[in-house]
Amino acid sequence: MTPRPAFRAGRPFALPRPPGRGVALPTPGVTVSQSSLHEHLTCVAAPALWLSPPSGQLTGGADGLYVADRRVLSRLVVTLDGAEPAPVDATLVGADGARFTAALGDLTVERTRTVGRDGGTEEIRVRNTGTEPVTVAVAVEAAADLAEISDVKAWHAGEPGRTGDHGDGARAGAVSLRDGVAHTGPDGYAVLLTGRLRAEPTLAPGEEFTTTLTVRATPPPVEGFRPLAPDAPPPWSAAPLTVRSADRRLDALVGQGIADLGALLLADEGDLYCAAGSPWYLTLFGRDSLWTARLALPLGYELAAGTLRTLARHQGVRHDPETEEAPGKIPHELRPAHAAGWLPPVYYGTVDATPLFVTTLAEAWRWGMPAAEVEALLPAAERALDWLEGFGDAFVSYTGSPDRLVNQGWKDSTDGVQHADGRPATPPVALSEVQAYAYQAAVLGADLLDAFGRSGGDRRREWAAALAERFRARFWVDGYPAIALDGRGEPVDGPASNMGHLLGTGLLTPAEEDRVAPRLAELDSGWGLRTLGTASAGFDPLSYHLGSVWPHDTVIAVLGLVRAGHHDVAASLARGLIAAAPSFGHRLPELFGGQDAPAGHGSGAERSHRAGGNSGHSGPAGPADDGGPVGPVPYAAACRPQAWAAAVSPALVTALLGLDVDVPAGRLAVSPLPGFGPLSVSNVRVGAATVSIDVDPQGAASLIGVPPGLTLDL
Repeated sequence: MTPRPAFRAGRPFALPRPPGRGVALPTPGVTVSQSSLHEHLTCVAAPALWLSPPSGQLTGGADGLYVADRRVLSRLVVTLDGAEPAPVDATLVGADGARFTAALGDLTVERTRTVGRDGGTEEIRVRNTGTEPVTVAVAVEAAADLAEISDVKAWHAGEPGRTGDHGDGARAGAVSLRDGVAHTGPDGYAVLLTGRLRAEPTLAPGEEFTTTLTVRATPPPVEGFRPLAPDAPPPWSAAPLTVRSADRRLDALVGQGIADLGALLLADEGDLYCAAGSPWYLTLFGRDSLWTARLALPLGYELAAGTLRTLARHQGVRHDPETEEAPGKIPHELRPAHAAGWLPPVYYGTVDATPLFVTTLAEAWRWGMPAAEVEALLPAAERALDWLEGFGDAFVSYTGSPDRLVNQGWKDSTDGVQHADGRPATPPVALSEVQAYAYQAAVLGADLLDAFGRSGGDRRREWAAALAERFRARFWVDGYPAIALDGRGEPVDGPASNMGHLLGTGLLTPAEEDRVAPRLAELDSGWGLRTLGTASAGFDPLSYHLGSVWPHDTVIAVLGLVRAGHHDVAASLARGLIAAAPSFGHRLPELFGGQDAPAGHGSGAERSHRAGGNSGHSGPAGPADDGGPVGPVPYAAACRPQAWAAAVSPALVTALLGLDVDVPAGRLAVSPLPGFGPLSVSNVRVGAATVSIDVDPQGAASLIGVPPGLTLDL
């Protein structure tokens, strides 16, 4: 089955333009296309990635091995007697490896690929499966074009006016690689391939010929920000979080997500953070990296601490209209100057990263971040709170820029914020979830200030209380919170997933949360939470933000619903994500289609049939026995792995266990979500301790390893 395109048939495709995630919009009247990433296998060890179709051959488009935003292999083609073998199977092996099998007559070719932080290795085995000896010419064609990933992205997306790779795998200027001969670009970027590229072995029946290729890249020094490889394994690697349950899909989803988070780790001055995602975003994004660290707190506080310190070093100090920097503001995206694309290398066009900085610090403290590390970040948190308070008695909003980013919340495509009748929201735009983030940041920030003997806590709480009252008076429409207020002060109506981010922040009263929960249930596609209700004029299940499902968006709503006590709705959404996972090799993508799931898609019978192994690759959803889809429809251009989609794994653990950790208050609460037992979770990291939690079929929990000084609340 051919993957569905990420646009409506019969309409020119307008590429979404999210913050640092989109490409320039096409010229009016020009129709462009994005080739699919869904079929590709991605091996990641940031800042390197290896992206290829199921054949394993690198022949064009976005295919390639990339290191530090540069393509060091643009072509890699294996032939036997001048012919390409036919693909048979392709499987991911963990986060950083893949295995490809192909055949030509009595010869099979198995390619085992591993990516490293500075390159990659591929072992090629040719085996004679026939009954007679065979002499075969084995040849490998390799080339490097050293193209910037921002340029590859533009060509891949069909941006008008961009020239270069037209599908032959090596743009003009690409150099064929030879064993042991370094290729160096004009800026000093060097790539070296070692290994035999030609051989003519005679193979007896059952005999194998093996050659191993190794590619290593040496980027030149650059000034300013550069994503660097971490110098140590992930903090959780010695005792990774694991889940054993009656549903093997959940176990595999958690295992793959945690492996992907480790593969996406980068460092800045020794501090760890997660790159936003592959292939285009192996760098620091304020919003994405903060949400990832926050959702991943069951893996330990270190990721949050490193992310916060890295962002604090780049916190705004002056007003700059070009980069949208402002004092106290947390940046949106940072890249090396040579890889910046169409946005400034350090860009501040985000309205939500700044409050998320404060809440992430507060929650990391609750999960056991040492007091000295928290205290060192309090000046940055105070500056962030000052930026929020700078809005005074107005809502926290953005104006956006047609030259950079029009929308600056997480729904950041050009059409991502619109009224139910399809009208775009006019700026300045005050998003509902941003008011919730700001409220929670002010309240939790005040608690931090009080705890560390700093002044200003009461003032922050008063500001938050006034914001909540204004929200209550202006945002509610037809029984639910509007997506936003536009520049006219008009509510941006139409039920949308934004309201899921409000739950558990304190902005809403319990009675108001009771009104939101059933509206979220109406957005449940069966695979997760739709970003927009089906009755809205702009609804399109395969749009970027107008009806698709984003796993991180869904799990944020699940966490809020659990905190608000709406377990049935939370459980339904969680089951949808778990049921969707096998369609993507248990590596949830950035987003997928918001079409309805068939009835019974999460049944025990289907679970038993489909839970099978943790295969790393799967094709697009095909027809079920009843004619419906067996999985969600892929969004062809979705990134995978994406950090906050990978962080769904530990976040689901938090939700399913009903975990509430507060180390400073000496409290650890566990209240399992009904219907997911028996469940055994090992190595939840709370401060310096690792805790294991078992839940029996009746929902009773038992814990091992609870650190001294914590009162256990079951």
